[in-house]
Amino acid sequence: MWGVSRWIQPRRGPAPGGGRRLPDGSGRPEGGAAPSAALRAALGGIGTTLDEEQTCAELTAAAVRLTGGTAAVLRGGDIGRGHGGYGGGAGPEDGAGTGPGNGGDTEPGYGGDPGASLGGDSGRGHGGRPGSGHDGGTAPGHGGRSGAGRGGEPGAGHGGGDRSGYRAVSGEAELLPDASRALAAAREAGSPAGGLPPGTRARGSPGTPGRSVLVTPVTSGRDHYGLLVTARRGAPHDRAEAELLALLAERAASHIRHARTHDRIRRTTGDLQRALLAEPGRPHPNLDIAVRHLPAGGRTLVGGDWCETVRLHFGRTLLVVGDVMGHGLEAAVDMNAYRSSLRYIAATDLPPHRVLRQMDFIASGEADRRPATCLLARVDPGRGQITLAGAGHLPPLLIGPDGAAALLPVPVGPPLGTGLGGYDSVTHPASPGQTLVLFTDGLVERRGEDIDRSLARLAGLRFPAGQGVGDVLDTILSALDARHAEDDVAVLAARPSPRRPAGEPPYGTRASG
Repeated sequence: MWGVSRWIQPRRGPAPGGGRRLPDGSGRPEGGAAPSAALRAALGGIGTTLDEEQTCAELTAAAVRLTGGTAAVLRGGDIGRGHGGYGGGAGPEDGAGTGPGNGGDTEPGYGGDPGASLGGDSGRGHGGRPGSGHDGGTAPGHGGRSGAGRGGEPGAGHGGGDRSGYRAVSGEAELLPDASRALAAAREAGSPAGGLPPGTRARGSPGTPGRSVLVTPVTSGRDHYGLLVTARRGAPHDRAEAELLALLAERAASHIRHARTHDRIRRTTGDLQRALLAEPGRPHPNLDIAVRHLPAGGRTLVGGDWCETVRLHFGRTLLVVGDVMGHGLEAAVDMNAYRSSLRYIAATDLPPHRVLRQMDFIASGEADRRPATCLLARVDPGRGQITLAGAGHLPPLLIGPDGAAALLPVPVGPPLGTGLGGYDSVTHPASPGQTLVLFTDGLVERRGEDIDRSLARLAGLRFPAGQGVGDVLDTILSALDARHAEDDVAVLAARPSPRRPAGEPPYGTRASG
């Protein structure tokens, strides 16, 4: 920051005294540029988030604090259509007339590259060349009283001006010039594609004499993100202020570039996550299934939690829930690996505990594979049986036809990927109308709460008789406020269904989300 102060100091006047204002009420701090502490605070307040709109708002707020008046960001694509080019021909309009505009009779342009003055009778215009002011008298320019204008029809002036293209306005919006005027001034000085000098003066709207408007490009390297337009009543902006605003705009542009890069990466991540998202396999028609996925965090689509169903012989279905350690895309990648190995192994129709043994063997042979918990439930509606096997996972919930619920015991085994083995199965009877619910720990766990108490809260829920499997899951998620859980949530409900007539769709009550 000391180097920045040295660079700015020769280009500015005396430091302002405590932020005092000029007697004319212009809102401009005395002395032109801000002190080092104010500049440091202004730069530190830009880019506090990865949100582009927030960065633009921080930029305009900092510009107003340092130079007073009003500031806004203008992007070419934001300007509304139907303005008739850059200005009207014969009608009264922005900055027209014979009086001096910004940079008029005695106000020079910035004397070279730092700025270009548009709008004085005989003032020094672009780069301080005498006699090159625009819109003075009857000389043709950007829409003077009798000037030819550019692209405007006779009498098609903007009147009060159009400010709809501005974003992140800080201060009085009425002080800003017509949006297309500011863009025209920028293009006159040097198109955004080719770069602009640090400050470009633009003419304002009628009825606001003595107003100074400065247009500063928001650029970082070869990237251009729009224009910073500042306006105030009273004394014109000086060169030191133009360089300050250019410094702020460059800082904002750098953060906008980062924000857009982050958005592109997030979109790519979303595409990858959608590719990993897959519906559970098709169970037998004798089983109604509902599934819910709730990844932790608002910007992820999939995490390390997953559900699966695998058709087996003789009308049996294998239900699976798993929970990979961690969150986000990395956990989702390992989740997909576990899911793939499960489908391959389960197709051999091994007992649930042997399926877990094979999955553990495969996962332990990959050094980068994250550990995972898993619960398997083989449902056999024909025999009225549920066979369970777990790898460090929580037990399932069984809901009776009367709406009462209870947890089913499961033999405890080590998580997958540890290579320890030692899995066992247990078989429970299953009655018609019962609903089996498998879930991951994110559904019930709460910070600082014992897991037994969390499970008791789930088992204490009561369900209306006759609810569909999808409604059962919605009741659970609502009662436990699972949408605000700190961990990923995956939950699967299954209920044996009567045999359907031939041709009837097997998934009339199946829901997923």
